[in-house]
Amino acid sequence: MSSGPDTGQILAVEIGSPQDGQRLDQALSELTGLSRSHVQQLLKQQQVEGSSSHAKASQKAKAGEAYQITVPPPEPLNLEPEAVELDILFEDEHLLVINKPAGIVVHPSAGHSQGTLVHALLHHCPNLPGINGIQRPGIVHRLDKDTSGALVVAKTEAAHHGLVELFARHDINRQYLAWCRGTPNWAQRRIELPIGRHRTQRKKMSVLESGRPAVTDALVEHRYQEFCRVRLTLHTGRTHQIRVHLTEMGMPILGDQTYARTFKPGKQVPEPARSTISELKRQALHAEILGFLHPVTGRMVDCIAPLPDDLQQLSDALDTSYG
Repeated sequence: MSSGPDTGQILAVEIGSPQDGQRLDQALSELTGLSRSHVQQLLKQQQVEGSSSHAKASQKAKAGEAYQITVPPPEPLNLEPEAVELDILFEDEHLLVINKPAGIVVHPSAGHSQGTLVHALLHHCPNLPGINGIQRPGIVHRLDKDTSGALVVAKTEAAHHGLVELFARHDINRQYLAWCRGTPNWAQRRIELPIGRHRTQRKKMSVLESGRPAVTDALVEHRYQEFCRVRLTLHTGRTHQIRVHLTEMGMPILGDQTYARTFKPGKQVPEPARSTISELKRQALHAEILGFLHPVTGRMVDCIAPLPDDLQQLSDALDTSYG
């Protein structure tokens, strides 16, 4: 490996027997520690040199093949830190876990150049590592804008690489709570449905045979006649995974304006549940538990994100209405 201020890093790797036959992007991700999406980006930019002059992400890797990967330096976004208070569940010199409120976008994107979580993080700790060749400081995973709950942020390169490996191995305890319409005839189930980009609505995801594997464990914790509270454990991290899986199972999340049809509870729904559901401004989904072995210290980190006011009110209203 070599690096310089203008060229970034140059990584030299050789495909080993464990990677033989894998997709090239997966194999290079395993060998370099780069995320699979970052490898795909570098392949498209022709930053990967090997036995094939135009290497593609989908081609099969072969043992013994050598590749040289040029990783450009992060592109500066000229972000201005913003003094936004963070609800911190855990912090040391390597990483922090925050309880993200609903309504906040994790990192800058089109239409969200200010007020993101990244802006707040830069104020809290200015020297966060960039990720995927773009300065998305410290962000290893994300939560949807209108999903609340626990999210881990890397403060150092060592923590960043270690967390990337944990997520790649799915060796992290991620549990969510969701309040849904419908009551399934099962109490516990593993949902294994591949997810890909919706064929016609590009901002949505859907269950597709050609999609990437997605696994969610679902446990019905409470039934409220036509509603239920479900605990979800993620084993993969596809975009909108929980929302898509639950909708596919006939259990759309209350308040989900993307995957659930508009729902106005009728008079058959008792108060205060009826008014509380009607007043929901976002999907009733909360990342409650985040647990992992600290990638630097080796100690166990277990975080529980308390429910925000809107979901606590929803939970209380359902309990009051249905006993």
